Amino acid sequence: MKAKLIFPALFLFLLVPTVLSAQTVPTQGHIMGYVIEDGDTLFVSSIPPLYIFSRDKKKKDKEWREYYQTVHNFARAYPYALQARERLDRADSILNTHSFSVRERERFLAKTERELFAEFEGPLRKLTFSQGRILLQLIDRELGMTSFGIVKSYRGGLTASFWQGVARIFGADMKQPYDKYGQDKQLEELVRMYHDGRFYYLYFSLFGPPKDPNISPYGTRAIAN
Repeated sequence: MKAKLIFPALFLFLLVPTVLSAQTVPTQGHIMGYVIEDGDTLFVSSIPPLYIFSRDKKKKDKEWREYYQTVHNFARAYPYALQARERLDRADSILNTHSFSVRERERFLAKTERELFAEFEGPLRKLTFSQGRILLQLIDRELGMTSFGIVKSYRGGLTASFWQGVARIFGADMKQPYDKYGQDKQLEELVRMYHDGRFYYLYFSLFGPPKDPNISPYGTRAIAN
């Protein structure tokens, strides 16, 4: 039985006060262009590229199993990192456009924290330890700040130190920065595949049709540098 993740489930509730906006898949149907030739109307459309992935023969069995697991864990964790980014953007917007007093700011943070806990406790508790560690790295990638720095910024240094201690127990490090050219190079490639729609086909090749609507051949928003 795989170990379930408790730390990231609790940590994300303290991460940032934000509001989740589920990524949407384009609705069926679209407006088509057309041309008229010799009195005939010809509709014009483009077909998105189709990608086919097969096992890399250069990878040994152990390397392939590790890659297989990384793709699976990434698919589970990355949507939460995107949601954290959306929430931080909205939270910062609210904090910057409202003249909150210190007490009002604390109330705002506490209220959003309660809402986060009520909504996402169940889903996040289903993550494994490996998925939780990947989630911390991807949150850093999306927000440009380590999870330790985020908690310290919003909840204070003492709270951040406490959760760093908890993270250590589970083999994670909230202070570890995202390194897209080094140890996180593989994750960075999956991120880019996710945004341009290739990840859908990779996931399909390995596991079959994804159930998560966040994983689609249409990709998502523009990739952050």
